Amino acid sequence: MALLANGAVPGEPVKTDKNSRRGNWGNQIEFILTSVGYAVGLGNVWRFPYLCYRNGGGAFMFPYFIMLVFCGIPLFFLELSFGQFASQGCLGVWRISPMFKGVGYGMMVVSTYIGIYYNVVICIAFYYFFSSMTNLLPWTYCNNPWNTPTCNGVVTPRGINNTLANVTRSLVTGATEVAVEVVNKTKRTSPSEEYWKHYVLQISDDIGNFGEVRLPILGCLAVSWVVVFLCLIRGVKSSGKVVYFTATFPYVVLTILFIRGITLEGAVTGIKYYLTPQWHKILDAKVWGDAASQIFYSLGCAWGGLITMASYNKFHNNCYRDSIIISITNCATSVYAGFVIFSILGFMAHHLNVDVSEVADHGPGLAFVAYPEALTLLPISPLWSLLFFFMLILLGLGTQFCLLETLVTAIVDEIGTDWIVRNKTVVTGGVAIVGFLLGVPLTTQAGIYWLLLMDNYAASFSLVIISCIMCICIMYVYGHKKYFKDVEMMLGFPPPIFFRVCWRFVSPIIISFILIFTVIQYKPITYNDYVYPGWSLAIGFLMAMSSVICIPIYALYKIAKSEGTTFLERLKNSCKPDVKWGPALSEHRIGLYATPGSEGEVEVRPLKEELKEKEKEDEKRDEISLTIQGSNGSTAHNTTPSA
Repeated sequence: MALLANGAVPGEPVKTDKNSRRGNWGNQIEFILTSVGYAVGLGNVWRFPYLCYRNGGGAFMFPYFIMLVFCGIPLFFLELSFGQFASQGCLGVWRISPMFKGVGYGMMVVSTYIGIYYNVVICIAFYYFFSSMTNLLPWTYCNNPWNTPTCNGVVTPRGINNTLANVTRSLVTGATEVAVEVVNKTKRTSPSEEYWKHYVLQISDDIGNFGEVRLPILGCLAVSWVVVFLCLIRGVKSSGKVVYFTATFPYVVLTILFIRGITLEGAVTGIKYYLTPQWHKILDAKVWGDAASQIFYSLGCAWGGLITMASYNKFHNNCYRDSIIISITNCATSVYAGFVIFSILGFMAHHLNVDVSEVADHGPGLAFVAYPEALTLLPISPLWSLLFFFMLILLGLGTQFCLLETLVTAIVDEIGTDWIVRNKTVVTGGVAIVGFLLGVPLTTQAGIYWLLLMDNYAASFSLVIISCIMCICIMYVYGHKKYFKDVEMMLGFPPPIFFRVCWRFVSPIIISFILIFTVIQYKPITYNDYVYPGWSLAIGFLMAMSSVICIPIYALYKIAKSEGTTFLERLKNSCKPDVKWGPALSEHRIGLYATPGSEGEVEVRPLKEELKEKEKEDEKRDEISLTIQGSNGSTAHNTTPSA
């Protein structure tokens, strides 16, 4: 019996749910683990605990989970369904309404900024990881060449018997009132802080004073980019395998550190501080604003990564289930990490005889100052340090994989030639090299200033604007009824009414609330006692606006290029879905998306009863061939060759 070009037997139904050109995840576990690795990042370890104790401890949990239910999960589901339906990256999906393609470019700009500085944080974790491979952690004592007279450690080196050592020893053994008074009157600089500033960073006095490139950090940055490139060398086929380790092992390390942490003296105090609700703060609008922003940024909405990862799913995958699993896992990880962090900080506060709030910090200060100092108090401290920084590396890599894949997928999908699809590895290598070169200034002595500037401005209110415009475009420009039918065609059931209400009303209102609150609460950033100059803040605003400005610029360009004699006609035509909008595979293009004559894979459908009779004449065979080859959801019913 003759076979068709794709190997199918005529007359037998064949269903292919794989996109052989772009590729798919090996299985659904790989997608879930990759998405968990993307959403669960360094912010879960240092940002959530900080916000929690700053905003009323356990009372912060209430607005946090409210925001998760009404904003986080719905937006997560929206982006996953959006990318999965079209099987396109953050640029290709805007065939839904070409005028809004600038939103996709904005997502690419945001992912570029985050990818540059995020890998610098990972490289510093690599540096600390390598520095922990010793019998004694180098930031344990104050007897190093880089230490200053104000250095005051919590561990006393053997053989030192001076006044400073006596004060330090009294802090460790009982923290007498005299010692506490001395510490309170004299600004204490920990050895871990001096190691961070004077040895690792060799920080300059101004953001404009770059100084020299820190070669050890530069080397670690190269290692970070090489690791990311090797893990993505075959796209989702290779990264999908790597995430089995990178997405799960941090939980093993967290559990080990949690078990060790809760057995330490003073750990209960830290956990109580973490969980005890301060209910009077729940009426503070700032608490709700912080809860909304943390959910928003933690889940990675509007970065383009969720759309990209979902685009490699099979068309009928249940992304509704996935969005709930991944969102809840992400937020549960934040809460779990809080227990780990505060058990250690409670132990540290006990040794220093100070309040927990005085030893905790935000951002890099928590990861590279407070926590390393706490690690020196643990038995076999180098082992715990290795585990902690290895966990940070894996958490960072999970996010970095998706950021790089977002950029590569957008480039490949946009150009779309056979050569670039076959040579996707070359594109990945090129993006990695450019990312490394752009990260070099962050390895200078002023690098930490620039890193914090990018962290505070490059991915702040621009994400909120991008997400809001995405909701408006899909729900009101494209049409909520059409999108609900698209999701039903893909999943087999319509979106639950809760999500329909959130997409149309609740989530946009919450997003607007976040945006307004971000503007009202704006304060110029500082780094410890350093105040950023005005010109650097201007650069920060330019970075923030560079992603948003893509939206109106591309919209005007698309309107100008659209057909029509008047502005309104051009505007209307530029908002209409592109003819290529819809499922990527021809077998899924049914109903409204059935477009005879469009290019795609050969679709094989069951033959009609009258064509199942024994073939006797050459003319009859031609008719059967015509019937089989009707593409994209339609079947040729004409019985003459002229059809």
